Amino acid sequence: MAAIEFKNAVGKVYFDGGQMEEGKLIRKSKTYRNIVKNAEANSLYAALEQLAQLSEFPFIGAEVVETSSVNN
Repeated sequence: MAAIEFKNAVGKVYFDGGQMEEGKLIRKSKTYRNIVKNAEANSLYAALEQLAQLSEFPFIGAEVVETSSVNN
């Protein structure tokens, strides 16, 4: 029977880097590695939001990207 096994997770914080001449948003990002598997959503968002305050660019959002493997 196959099983899904958590490998790792990263938090990505997105910033507003201004606009191009055509009016398109320039989105910059910073990745934070080694997010624990069982991190609570509210705590994780609060931590990423606090880290975003260290940037010169305005914070526009965050996401978590998880990697898993399927084993037999």
